[in-house]
Amino acid sequence: MKSIESIYNSILLENQNPNNIDLKLLKKCVNGKYTIVNGKYTINDDRTIDVSGSVDLSSENLTNIPFKFRNVSGNFYCGDNKLKNLYGSPVNVDGEFWCRWNYQLTSLDGAPNKVGGDFYCCFCPKLPYSELFKIVDRVKGDIYYSSYQIPDDKDKIRRDRDVKDVLKDSELGNLDV
Repeated sequence: MKSIESIYNSILLENQNPNNIDLKLLKKCVNGKYTIVNGKYTINDDRTIDVSGSVDLSSENLTNIPFKFRNVSGNFYCGDNKLKNLYGSPVNVDGEFWCRWNYQLTSLDGAPNKVGGDFYCCFCPKLPYSELFKIVDRVKGDIYYSSYQIPDDKDKIRRDRDVKDVLKDSELGNLDV
């Protein structure tokens, strides 16, 4: 049984929305255009959002992720937008992470600290290969950068990262290793 205080706080959150969070978009992306099972979300005191289920922010014409997610127990989709970076992405995603078809994406800054499944960042022509160095150790599954059907070799990404760390930028010139 809910206390009067928790009922009041729920009503306050839904009606006055003191956190200025777009609840309509949040409900749409959690209950999903493509997800089969409706998810549930919790807005934490620090304004981060935990989701039990998947989040689908794909094809929303977004230039940034409009929320600050913390944990997502399913998949996270933010593809086919106009994102330049991934700030606002969940800290942890238990499933897959999709940010493909973001033609303006130039950085994986803000990417999750942990992805339990695959990471899809293909069809992002402005995204340098060297950005994969930031995420390679955080992704349990495969990374899809060059193709959506064939995963990139994570060991090669690590070797390239290590080579770049050893060599000075002046020795690499304009080479994007």
